[in-house]
Amino acid sequence: MVTDLEMQMTPGEHVQGKVKWFDPVKGFGFVIADEGGPDILLHANVLRNFGQSSVADGARVEIAVQRTERGVQATEVLGIVPPLGAEGLPLADFEEIDPEIIANAPLLPARVKWFDKAKGFGFANVFGRPEDVFIHVEVLRRSGLSDLQPGEALAIRMIDGKRGLMATEVCSWESAA
Repeated sequence: MVTDLEMQMTPGEHVQGKVKWFDPVKGFGFVIADEGGPDILLHANVLRNFGQSSVADGARVEIAVQRTERGVQATEVLGIVPPLGAEGLPLADFEEIDPEIIANAPLLPARVKWFDKAKGFGFANVFGRPEDVFIHVEVLRRSGLSDLQPGEALAIRMIDGKRGLMATEVCSWESAA
């Protein structure tokens, strides 16, 4: 016989909403469902299973949830769309670059060397290339991310810009593959 608690905890309900906030240092954040209701806990482990270590505040998400005695929790991230207003080129460094060159840059596998959210930038290495690739925090935000961890696998589009090699788009390796 199925108890009321087990009925409440049945996973699989899909919810669409917006990230209220996510703090990778704390290891969790909350999502506001489009249909209202209580905030939904988004734990870092659930986000990591999607292949990301962070998500930008205001990003649109589709998640599977379960209802427990402690509230509603995300059990799986099914999709992430960057926050509204994040489109376009956020850096003056890209102003003189032909937008077609940026759009046609190949998506390449890379690993985060380091990233400092407080400084607003970091670097990654593309597999098989010795040069560092500059990553600006606004490029992350436009890509739906808020932070990166050393060693994290990424897929990036890059151009040769004013600062050398610069990322124009960043996504988790899993979402690109």
